[in-house]
Amino acid sequence: MKIAFVGKGGSGKTTLSSLFIRHLAATESPVVAVDADINQHLGAALGLPEPEAAAMPAMGAHLPLIKEYLRGSNPRIVSADTMIKTTPPGEGSRLLRVREDNPVYEACARTVALDDGDVRLMATGPFTESDLGVSCYHSKVGAVELCLNHLVDGADEYVVVDMTAGSDSFASGLFTRFDMTFLVAEPTRKGVSVYRQYKEYARDFGVALKVVGNKVQGEDDLDFLRAEVGDDLLVTVGHSDWVRAMEKGRPPRFELLEAENRMSLQALQDAADDSYAHRDWDRYTRQMVHFHLRNAESWGNAKTGADLAAQVDPGFVLGEPLTAGRLG
Repeated sequence: MKIAFVGKGGSGKTTLSSLFIRHLAATESPVVAVDADINQHLGAALGLPEPEAAAMPAMGAHLPLIKEYLRGSNPRIVSADTMIKTTPPGEGSRLLRVREDNPVYEACARTVALDDGDVRLMATGPFTESDLGVSCYHSKVGAVELCLNHLVDGADEYVVVDMTAGSDSFASGLFTRFDMTFLVAEPTRKGVSVYRQYKEYARDFGVALKVVGNKVQGEDDLDFLRAEVGDDLLVTVGHSDWVRAMEKGRPPRFELLEAENRMSLQALQDAADDSYAHRDWDRYTRQMVHFHLRNAESWGNAKTGADLAAQVDPGFVLGEPLTAGRLG
């Protein structure tokens, strides 16, 4: 299952995504965690010492390797240089799986040991001083989108992406790459403003969206969220001494997380698992192609000097049955 955590800056998005990743690891589920936020904090939230978190390899820095590997023997892609962030897979492309070892994971992923299991962590890479004025952060997130376009995951596998804050993910088709999107919202007007943006943008693309109310302190906060987001409100999370200790770098064992918060995390997993029944690989592939053609026309063709519409394999549909025969 591909799961995104979104929300405005300061909403607690990274904290909640890290708790969810810990919860999944405790159930012995295979997890690939991706830090796609402009502020790279997921590694630290998962317990990595600051030097190790800062030393995470940047996916953006390995984009040539990623492209060359995913290209495989696809005859529609004449060179890796013509691949852009939205390039879809086709016959001959290499696909990624959660449980496998491959050159992309070897270059970009690091294993993080948690209390009850290990997860693979990947990061887009921080927006550095050298990027200022000459680079767009969306180019870094493009490595994530390209990998998700080529990813085949099953019902009992999880890819959890901590997205960039606000509505920036709508700058590409990345927001349609997930089975479930959890929007973290505080019980304030600003807290629900990103929810309204997501709800509006996602409506036409069948994006499954649920709201996680964070920093909820009483019935008034709960009533506010219910009034603002209605049935999209899935669970709420309140104060946590465990989280406070984690933020100080001294987390207790995860099994000591408050019972009500453990129940909220289980509700998130249940909602994600339930979305599996609604998977539509045909729609997923159509949306992938839709955004690729839009990007090709608006900037991709000019940048690469190629007709990127020719990369679309009209007979190809991404899906789980493909894993046995099209992995390189």
